[in-house]
Amino acid sequence: MSVIESSRNISCTTGTLLHLIKASLGTGILAMPLAFKNGGLVFGLIGTALVAVIYTHCIHLLVGTSQKICLRQKFPSLEYAQTVEQVFLNGPRRLRRLAGTAKAFIDYMLLVLCFFSVSVYLVFISTNFRNVINHETDLDWDIRVYILLTAVVIAVITQIRELKYLVPFSLLAITSILVVFLICLFYIFKLPLKFGEQSLWPDVTKLPSFFGTVVYAMDGIATMLPIENNMKRPQHFLKTFGVVNGGLFFITVLYSITGFFGYGVFGAAVQGSVTLNLPENDLLAKSTQILAAVAILLTTGLYYYVPMEILWRKIAHRIPNRWHNWTQIGCRFGIVLIMTILALTVPKLEPFIGFVGSIGSATLALVTPILLDTIYRWPNNFGWMYWHLVKNLILGVFSLMILISGTYFSLLDIIDIYK
Repeated sequence: MSVIESSRNISCTTGTLLHLIKASLGTGILAMPLAFKNGGLVFGLIGTALVAVIYTHCIHLLVGTSQKICLRQKFPSLEYAQTVEQVFLNGPRRLRRLAGTAKAFIDYMLLVLCFFSVSVYLVFISTNFRNVINHETDLDWDIRVYILLTAVVIAVITQIRELKYLVPFSLLAITSILVVFLICLFYIFKLPLKFGEQSLWPDVTKLPSFFGTVVYAMDGIATMLPIENNMKRPQHFLKTFGVVNGGLFFITVLYSITGFFGYGVFGAAVQGSVTLNLPENDLLAKSTQILAAVAILLTTGLYYYVPMEILWRKIAHRIPNRWHNWTQIGCRFGIVLIMTILALTVPKLEPFIGFVGSIGSATLALVTPILLDTIYRWPNNFGWMYWHLVKNLILGVFSLMILISGTYFSLLDIIDIYK
């Protein structure tokens, strides 16, 4: 029995909503002022809302297609890669032979993105702790000491195997991010707004950076099907006033407020994280770095859930049942150990993960759901005047533009750092 099957009864719809919000709400909110710097005040609001609507629609496409294929094929539930496989198997004849390849591609894309993210989180968390603790004490510990200490905590959190036990961590993480958000707003509103000095509309060359930042900040597509599969009432997930629409509306409002007022106050001086624009010698301002680090630390269990489900599905049948528990423990610890060694060895890992993330986020969150909906409806289920097909083509072109431009600018970042 899989972990998903054994934890079918996630506590309640509220717990599901907390997981969804935390899956899409992270430290990306702190980069929204920089996104608005690239997009301008007016277009920043419009563009953020546009990305949120498209991203929400793509979640509806992915989860809706999974639900429909489950109903047709009489499956209780399907994960992301399994949904892709079944859609290809039941799609046009020429695509059926690609079902296994498509499933493997999604599986390995999720594994790479999720596991390698642990290394990035280790560096991010440790850097924030080091900056504050070393500055406020007489310590002069190297970043690697903080990486090792952080890895111990992550090794414990990632041993949690059921979503229902991760609800308290999601709640604490959301609370930490919201406190950071409120502290940032406190400082932002203490300073004079300079709307007359800021750009209202973007330079065309800055649009890819704007859209890329917003998409990658919101992305949590990998956790959507596991969360929906574990609901007591999965029909609430896609309702008009259900989990997806409610959660992402809340996230969009927070992102828009942070981006609009952050750029309105700090203007061209705004940095990659708005916390870096706050007063350096103010303890309350510095606490934002600690809280942001804590939020990511508490989220590692949720991010770990999906890749471990994929990995366990691939290896469980090869291991005797009596060794399943110890094998799970060993795999979870071993992967954290490998990612810790990678973080210790390659301190500038972020740009390479950013490159993989740029490809992965656009592929998994936008392109694949649109493709699955198109294949599922092919050839005669596109509605009046084939409007579903026209809509998917337009969204597909937009998504490919984000994928290509995001990858291009990630490569430029790598080149600049390693010249």
